[in-house]
Amino acid sequence: MDLPVDEWKSYVLRKWSLLPASIQVTISSAGTLNDVFLHCCLLLQPEDEMFLKRLSSGYMVAKDPTASLFYKEEGNRKFQEKDYMGAAVMYSKGVSHSLPATEHISLCYANRSAAFFHLGQYETCLKDITRAQRHGYPERLQPKMLLRKAECLVSLGQLQEASQTLSDLERIFTAKPTLAASHFQVMQRNLHHLKIKVQGKETVAETFPADLTKAFKDVDLMEENEQIPGASSSVSLRTDPLKGRYLIATKDIHPGELLVKEEAFVSVLNPGEMLQLHHGLESKWDIRVTNGDLHCHRCLKYSLALVPCEQCSYAKYCSQECMQQAWELYHSVECPQGGLLLTLGVFCHVALRSTLLARFEDVGKVIRKLCGEISNKDICWPEIENKFSDDLGKNEEDGKIVETPIPGFDINGKYEINYNAVFNLLPHTENHSSEHKFLCGLSVAALCKQLETARSWALIQNLKFSKPKAAVTPGLSPELSIWGVAMLRHMLQLQCNAQAVTTIQQTGSKESIITNSRQVRIATGIFPVISLLNHSCSPNTSVSFINNVASIRASQQIGKGQEILHCYGPHKSRMDVTERQQKLRSQYFFECNCPACQSEECRPAARPRWEAFCCNSCRAVLQGDDVLSCGTRSCTELVSREHLASRLQDLQQQVGMAQKLLRNGELEQAIQRLLGCQHDAESFLSAEHTVVGEVQDVLAQAYAALGDWQKSATHLQKSLRVVEVRHGTSSIEMGRELFKLAQIFFNGFAVSEALNTIQKAEQVLSVHCGPWSDEIQELQKMKSYLLDLPPIPMGP
Repeated sequence: MDLPVDEWKSYVLRKWSLLPASIQVTISSAGTLNDVFLHCCLLLQPEDEMFLKRLSSGYMVAKDPTASLFYKEEGNRKFQEKDYMGAAVMYSKGVSHSLPATEHISLCYANRSAAFFHLGQYETCLKDITRAQRHGYPERLQPKMLLRKAECLVSLGQLQEASQTLSDLERIFTAKPTLAASHFQVMQRNLHHLKIKVQGKETVAETFPADLTKAFKDVDLMEENEQIPGASSSVSLRTDPLKGRYLIATKDIHPGELLVKEEAFVSVLNPGEMLQLHHGLESKWDIRVTNGDLHCHRCLKYSLALVPCEQCSYAKYCSQECMQQAWELYHSVECPQGGLLLTLGVFCHVALRSTLLARFEDVGKVIRKLCGEISNKDICWPEIENKFSDDLGKNEEDGKIVETPIPGFDINGKYEINYNAVFNLLPHTENHSSEHKFLCGLSVAALCKQLETARSWALIQNLKFSKPKAAVTPGLSPELSIWGVAMLRHMLQLQCNAQAVTTIQQTGSKESIITNSRQVRIATGIFPVISLLNHSCSPNTSVSFINNVASIRASQQIGKGQEILHCYGPHKSRMDVTERQQKLRSQYFFECNCPACQSEECRPAARPRWEAFCCNSCRAVLQGDDVLSCGTRSCTELVSREHLASRLQDLQQQVGMAQKLLRNGELEQAIQRLLGCQHDAESFLSAEHTVVGEVQDVLAQAYAALGDWQKSATHLQKSLRVVEVRHGTSSIEMGRELFKLAQIFFNGFAVSEALNTIQKAEQVLSVHCGPWSDEIQELQKMKSYLLDLPPIPMGP
């Protein structure tokens, strides 16, 4: 959720509507962001802060042993059901709510280690065993966990350590048999069997996969740009009065070439499915799995074995190192404000974190820039005024005044990925509505007030300058006033400059043989280099992410001198030109004039084939507005659009019911309903309609679940034709459908068809995701296996 929760938005907008017209005009016409921030601080009342505090208290972000016990029991229930991944997530929730060095946290870590053992993740299991012991795992339970540790070591081929662990276990049994007699006997038998296994097993050397080593090398840029770190030498920066800063190709670029590889300057994990506000006792603990339960809150890495902050239950990390770095960089300030930051939204959180990260750069230059946003020059420190030159203004060189050519670049013409680049992203202050500026301003003012109360303004303690003459805003320290203006600037920047960080998430049931996937947003980040790219509704690049690192690749041939273009969201294959233009105007404040928009505006308004209705008699596409007619002269059929839209809605409901039957394992019923949907769709939808493709796709899943690979492939190939018409032969959507089809042919032992489809899928996916993505690795495994098989006819 980018903006604050709906309750706070409604409250602030109501407050705005009740302000006298003179104050509304003053804020609307404010000359600088400092003026907006000043008025918002003056208008923030104690009752506003109390309302916000009540909202924030609804988020369970503190440690709570009661919650720890609840989640441990939920994990135990899933463990008994053999849902080991679900159990691991519940145990992680238990860990996050437990206080350090308590039996609660040690038991959750130990139980999570058991889940990882059953998942075959032996190294992760060993790490959790170490964590459980570090937090004081009860002595009475040590034998059971040591036996698990020995089994992991044997499985990993670490036989010397396994033997030592078994010796320790034997000493414990001999000195103090603490288990019940029956349990003790079982443990003794297991110990005996494991000793035999160790003696008979040859040592297996641990190796780092060669393919993985190669993958790390491959994802780097072939030659880095001297002017723009993180960009390829194949691109160069240009400026234009209308287009601003943009990138062009300095040579011919081939599809799949890596053009930008950039780590986010700042990123904040999106809550995903928003956490439930808890103001009552019922449904107190939430067992839903969100982004925060699966991704590191610093580097965004996916992990089932997250390590929580020691002081709050919300922030979790992939390692102790990530946790320590986050604490030193920003989390020590954010930690006490977890509920407030969830209430104020991701944009406000990104704005705060950006300013916190600025502390670790040249503080003098940072303050100089911030002072440039403030009309009252008395608040700036004299030392800074004299010592530092303004990167955005005029510099003196050999007695001459030299203009710094491009905002965000240093005086040497280099575009560093730092706070200078972030600060110079346009906030479009004049384009935002007055209500939006007031919402952002009041939210930042409330956050600053809370930071002041918590004495968190010490976050800029390394500023050791003489005291300014006057504070910008009443009730706030001069330092925090400056930081508040910066946060407001960043919050306004994000509407146009935020980048959604996405990942590929597997969908469908755990038992499904065919992998279905979708792209989901997990975080919001600022990528200064990617922000240099202009938009096109038909871009020539594709973006993918590994954790918080973005890669921009050419998705098609790009000629020398051609502009490098990125899609901001509205794509020609997903929206018509009217919808795209409206979205770009409202969010990004510009009229798109890309070739796709120009060509669509020149053509008569017509529904694309993936949205078109067809004639029941002759199958021709129907045309018209409210009343549709057949394009064939000999056909006189007329039908209202409202009637067809109603039929389409009913059909979509039927498909949804069939998908539910499929998820519940009622395969025959699902297929019968889907075949009915297919017949109905053919009577009034074009063959390339999206819903026709969806019906075919779900039928393919259902037949795959039955093991009827031939029928599954037939239906998926029909779905593929719909995807191709809408998204194009070389689109990422086409690549993912080819990946599914390859899996079906592979499972059906249709060797030639599988190898042919694997080759097509590799060609498409390597362009968009790089040659070492998870999908490419899986395709190569299938190909390697199939090349060793004789041809076998595919059948059920």
